[in-house]
Amino acid sequence: MKRSSNRIWWILGIIVVLLLGGLFIAKSAGWIGKEKAEEATFSVVKAADIVERVSASGKVQPEVEVKISPDVSGEIIELKIHEGDSVVKGQLLLRIRPDNYESLVARAKAALNQSKASYEQTKSALGQVDAQLIRAQADYNRNKKLYADKVISDADFETVEANYKVARQNVESAQANIEAARFAVESADAGLRDANETLRKTTIYAPSNGIISKLDVELGERVVGTSQMAGTEMLRIANLNNMEVRVNVNENDIVRVNVGDSVIIDVDAYSYSGRKFKGLVTSIANTANGSGSSLSAAATSTDAVTEFEVKIRILPESYLDLVDRKNKRSFPFRPGMTASVEVVTDRKNGVLSVPIAAVTTRSEEKETAATDPQSQKNRSEARPQEVVFIHKNGVVQMRPVKTGISDFENIEILSGLKAGEEVVSGPFTLVSKTLKAGDKVMKKVEKEKK
Repeated sequence: MKRSSNRIWWILGIIVVLLLGGLFIAKSAGWIGKEKAEEATFSVVKAADIVERVSASGKVQPEVEVKISPDVSGEIIELKIHEGDSVVKGQLLLRIRPDNYESLVARAKAALNQSKASYEQTKSALGQVDAQLIRAQADYNRNKKLYADKVISDADFETVEANYKVARQNVESAQANIEAARFAVESADAGLRDANETLRKTTIYAPSNGIISKLDVELGERVVGTSQMAGTEMLRIANLNNMEVRVNVNENDIVRVNVGDSVIIDVDAYSYSGRKFKGLVTSIANTANGSGSSLSAAATSTDAVTEFEVKIRILPESYLDLVDRKNKRSFPFRPGMTASVEVVTDRKNGVLSVPIAAVTTRSEEKETAATDPQSQKNRSEARPQEVVFIHKNGVVQMRPVKTGISDFENIEILSGLKAGEEVVSGPFTLVSKTLKAGDKVMKKVEKEKK
């Protein structure tokens, strides 16, 4: 019984020794306890052509579009045009009922004639008082000599002298009345000109050549017009020979856009054919869309996206083949069409580059103890730097780099890498968040699609 028990202990001891030895050999061989390698994709640092672009979307609009509103109110009694018609400068477009304004002209004419009549009356009155002054002056001169010779009394001379002064005052008053009557004539004449101008504004003529791109009124419709503010918008005249795309560009990209940059334009109406057009940046807004001058307006818009309007001319040579005047297709673009653009802001050929997904940022944090009171401050003051992860023998190394321009695929490397080196370029979450220096990686195996 005792010999059987010793045998069991010997067997158990041998099993334990074998297990421990196996574990030691497996760990030494890396079969167990080995750090798991992350699956990743790799790319080689190489030269490439990079075209930096800024993308945006907007609407096609004429470069010149005139909005026509009336200066007078009334009913439209004549409408000589239809939407889409071609017009020339000076062509009659429509008429507004002029009855009330003709009455104003007649009233102004009557007021002018009345003022002229009053003016003539005051001139006649001046002649009368001039004659009275001459007689009063003669009496004054004659009585003055008699008074000097003590022929007439003081009272008689004072009466003659007073009559002479009154006559002079009457002449001055008559002259002032003539001046007032003259100003009244000028005022009435100005009122007549104003009434005639108002009457003239009941007839609307084309201010320029173009196409009726929009017509918002009908015959018999009433429109509102004032001289102090814009009235009812009746129609628009546009020059459809010169079209542009107006887009809004984010503030982060606007600093890279310059007047004269070339543009690739994709108009949705022609997307089915894959057709793209060429353009040129002609204008960049100096002020952001919807920016207010007050502090309250700025405070309420802090969360809004800041964008600037950019105008892009569509170059006619890029769509000449679409113009077919025989079939009345002179204008391939219409106001309001949706378009997306790619502004070419820079171009470099044969520069050292990597896939844009291979570049990420990491903070330059100093190694400090968790109990160090300066630890949190150092962490908050750490500046992010651009880095890539170099792959060598299944292990990655983090290396800071300096980048330049980029496109949708590649980014220029100004310093930090050499041609031929292999970098980790994906997956995105691995590169941007989890990967660290010294981590082990392996090539990601693509699953075959069944």
